[in-house]
Amino acid sequence: MSTKRPTSRFTILTLTLVLFLGFFISIMASDPVIDDDLEGLEELLAIDEEEENDQTMTQGKSSEAVLLRKAQRIVFELSNENAKRVIDENEFVLLLGYAPWCHRSAEMMPRFAEAATKLKEMGSPLLLAKIDGERHEKAAKLLGIKGFPTLLLFVNGSAQLYTGGFTGEEIVIWATKKSGVPVIRLSSTTAAEEFLKKHYIFVIGLFENFEGSEYEEFVKAATTDNEIQFVETSNPEVAAVLFPDTTLKNHFLGIVKNEPERYVIFEGDFETNKILEFLGYNKFPLVTILTEHNSARVYSSPLKLQVYVFAEVDDFKDLLVPLQNVASKFKSKIMFVYVDSKEENLAKPFLTLFGIESEEPIVTSFDNRIGSKKYLLEDDITPNTLEEFCSGLLNGTLSPYYKSEPIPHAKGIIQAIVGRTFDTHVLSSPENVLLEVYTPWCINCEAVSKKIEKLAMHFKGFDNLIIARIDASSNEHPKLQINDYPTLLFYSSGDKANPIKLSKNSSLKDLAAFLKTNIKTDEDRGIPSSDLRKDEL
Repeated sequence: MSTKRPTSRFTILTLTLVLFLGFFISIMASDPVIDDDLEGLEELLAIDEEEENDQTMTQGKSSEAVLLRKAQRIVFELSNENAKRVIDENEFVLLLGYAPWCHRSAEMMPRFAEAATKLKEMGSPLLLAKIDGERHEKAAKLLGIKGFPTLLLFVNGSAQLYTGGFTGEEIVIWATKKSGVPVIRLSSTTAAEEFLKKHYIFVIGLFENFEGSEYEEFVKAATTDNEIQFVETSNPEVAAVLFPDTTLKNHFLGIVKNEPERYVIFEGDFETNKILEFLGYNKFPLVTILTEHNSARVYSSPLKLQVYVFAEVDDFKDLLVPLQNVASKFKSKIMFVYVDSKEENLAKPFLTLFGIESEEPIVTSFDNRIGSKKYLLEDDITPNTLEEFCSGLLNGTLSPYYKSEPIPHAKGIIQAIVGRTFDTHVLSSPENVLLEVYTPWCINCEAVSKKIEKLAMHFKGFDNLIIARIDASSNEHPKLQINDYPTLLFYSSGDKANPIKLSKNSSLKDLAAFLKTNIKTDEDRGIPSSDLRKDEL
């Protein structure tokens, strides 16, 4: 019996190796090999729907990993060898330039793959392609990819920069419009119901006949806008599926959004610019959640009055409904934006403008109609205080907010000025004031500060002179508009409205001479500049 055991083990091992090799060969045979020849491109992009559908059915539900892998197989991979030929031989190519190490590329990849899947299902002529710009640097530079991620649309070989949104649906909308399909036409209620399942925001146009100047303006607006899907119909019943509870006219236009303010009717003249203006004021939700992807569109909104709410996600859940209720009263007049206070890249730049660090929710606002004024809601956040705050913003009755450090208690030979004390200690002070305006990050401020400190020592005890400094990075005042640091300003006791700007390159001797000449007192108690030690000049 002992002589048979090795034979049995050998047989089992042999069978295992044979099965493994067979399985490996079958996988290699089933995996399409993509070479540089473009012949059979359609075959390379085809998906074995049956195989993967069977796999997902056995799991009981579609796996995200499977769907992503399936979608990515539709996106054609370019290289140094085939890039130019792919671009030249396809009328429309939407190209994603990426780098493996780029986290934003990683975020974009599944959205791009999702768009590829939808476009394929729609029968779009667009070819979606991607290229590793680091591995295929030569081709990437030739195609105009300068950073990651980059999206470019090539139309008959000519490139244009992608200007749409960054969800899968937004990529689809932009791409289809740019490839000659700006408007989707619906002819049946069934088609309308299917359309509703796939789009959370869109513009609906009802036209008795798809002709005439008003219809042409509608199509122009659809072509010009890069973000919103336009849909048209000549059937009032179809239109009613998309935009119910409204008396529909032969020429009707409205915007539909998946939120409390769901339906908004366009009541202006059918002119391209007016339609686009209507969209600019109404395309955002009542409360927009700021992200890195939509920030550029938020900042460029035609709504110049904007209210920003900074809060952590859990706190925002309690604030959302009250915010939406207030926002509905100011729609098309004030834009409401929520910023997750934990997202430093988004929240910190704003909060720095206010000099605020807080874990509690904060409400601020900006009036960008003329210049840029900022405001802070300093009361508790309630529906009433929010509405009063917004009314004041709209009517121009709010007092602008200027950031300030706490009022300092310690005194020295150089007086520290903050935003809250600028009026009292500079503008309303009976003394002459020499003010140094600096910032901690200014590389030239340190040398000037040392001169001012020496000057203050020699003028110590002079009753009619205050030598002071203010940190402009943490303190603001409407009468202190400085963009160059350091800045030296002399506020004469007799004319505080017109300060004299001194050269920051002035020597200590020149500054002392200036003070001696310009300070007037009942008794001349000035200190001659000759009294300064020579080693300080």
